[in-house]
Amino acid sequence: MYYSNGNYEAFARPKKPAGVDKKHAYIIGGGLAGLSAAVFLIRDAQMPGENIHILEELPVAGGSLDGEDRPGIGFVTRGGREMENHFECMWDMYRSIPSLEIPGASYLDEYYWLDKEDPNSSNCRLTYNRGNEVPSDGKYGLSKKAIKELTKLIMTPEEKLGRETIGEYFSDDFFESNFWVYWSTMFAFERWHSLAEMRRYMMRFIHHIDGLPDFTALKFNKYNQYESMTKPLLAYLKDHHVKIEYDTQVKNVIVDTQGHQKHAKRILLTQAGKDKVIELTDDDLVFVTNGSITESSTYGSHHQAARPTQALGGSWKLWENLARQSADFGHPDVFCKNLPGRSWFISATATVKNPQVEPYIERLTKRDLHDGKVNTGGIITVTDSNWMLSWTIHRQPHFKKQKENETIVWIYGLYSNTKGNYIKKRIVDCTGEEITKEWLYHLGVPEALIDDLAKESSINTVPVYMPFVTSYFMPRVKGDRPDVVPEGSANLAFIGNFAESPSRDTVFTTEYSVRTAMEAVYTLLDVDRGVPEVFNSIYDLRELMRAMYYMNDKKPLKDMDLPIPKIVEKPLLKKLQGTWIGELMEQQHLL
Repeated sequence: MYYSNGNYEAFARPKKPAGVDKKHAYIIGGGLAGLSAAVFLIRDAQMPGENIHILEELPVAGGSLDGEDRPGIGFVTRGGREMENHFECMWDMYRSIPSLEIPGASYLDEYYWLDKEDPNSSNCRLTYNRGNEVPSDGKYGLSKKAIKELTKLIMTPEEKLGRETIGEYFSDDFFESNFWVYWSTMFAFERWHSLAEMRRYMMRFIHHIDGLPDFTALKFNKYNQYESMTKPLLAYLKDHHVKIEYDTQVKNVIVDTQGHQKHAKRILLTQAGKDKVIELTDDDLVFVTNGSITESSTYGSHHQAARPTQALGGSWKLWENLARQSADFGHPDVFCKNLPGRSWFISATATVKNPQVEPYIERLTKRDLHDGKVNTGGIITVTDSNWMLSWTIHRQPHFKKQKENETIVWIYGLYSNTKGNYIKKRIVDCTGEEITKEWLYHLGVPEALIDDLAKESSINTVPVYMPFVTSYFMPRVKGDRPDVVPEGSANLAFIGNFAESPSRDTVFTTEYSVRTAMEAVYTLLDVDRGVPEVFNSIYDLRELMRAMYYMNDKKPLKDMDLPIPKIVEKPLLKKLQGTWIGELMEQQHLL
């Protein structure tokens, strides 16, 4: 497996790998990583679809790409996916997936046209004092000390950061900036999370430095992620005769680790209450989705809180069983044990049925809720919320089944161990109705109206408890996540966000799931086509200049407090004018 860039190999079709017709693939987990692995096996490795088996523990595929009308409870999405134009592997895949909406088009075509006609942006990013918009000029408010800390972080090699946390590295100056409010609530970063992962994010998305305050950096689906993203993949795989076996719990993969080689020999599973064994040869390839951020989710209702749990589900137990066989298979405890009680655990989906609520939303979004276009454009964060409450409304309808006058709102609280401002309870202890009241309070609804508007007949809200939803960001070092293809592996690969890609990509993204699947398939089958490298904006001088401009709140160099003597600064800037470097600086507003 190797990386490529540009469109030469992006448009190329690889030759068929030798012997692929006699090989079989067993993909454990039917989330985005597993479904993507099946697509790459068919499209690029040219494996017959009937030779591909997806083993999924749930009765539905998609993993965290969910969205359902849950019987007796209501509409639920556990999260939402923020995407951008440089998800190179994901768009490479979706260009080959037929659209379910537009005959003759790919899903990439559908998505591209939608975003062109209705580009994303936010008219209100932050609120305070019960629904008052925080005036925003797009500035980050980073002090000289905070900018120095960010610059030093970028310049520090990842291996030197170890398990250091964000809170251990940055000073109070940084945490008091608008930048941290934007950053932490958009990506769900918290102070005890991995400094190394934050560094990756900064380097990965530096080209979006100006898009944090207004979300112009982002792109979203037309509907919820299950209907928009999962169903087209399932239709493609069905057309190619891939076998998806639901309600199938894989307990272990027995691997022969003698010497330096690793050969998956048996899959132990339970299906329909019966234990089964799948015997393997080196012609049987195994792709393991190890760990999950939405596994063990518990659902509440409008009148019932979601039950807290720390119980490990099937994918975590499978990873534990694999890790016992070799240190090369990672350390799951780093990610699923001892998560701080302040962590984000709860999201909630509110179905608003009462039009009385709509004016309170539209005065912030400055948009019609029911015109089918971008609405909030991303999350709106309540800066004085004890829960650090954020909420978002995507294009409506968010579900094809929802009624014309209904609006789906997704809500989450970043902090789980503090009592609300209106509801004096922790969010993890709240029913859907209580979460609704807290949201309405921060929306600016008069207190006299809150109880009536929060009734189920007006708004139905479903809370979900997800014990591992921010596990991706727990501090880790090399080896805590297994390599996509462990050293010496003949037929075993790991896929998904708990696998370590050899690239410098970031977890908690759809791109990472697709990238690891592509890397795994290309490596095990020696597919002679490059995996698209991560977008190289961090190596682009123009992007570095832009970052300097926006991190300093749109100041030119002459107004920055540069770490050089003033007697040198003025002649140096003058000398740059009229040069190629000076020309680039002028384009980025530094000169």
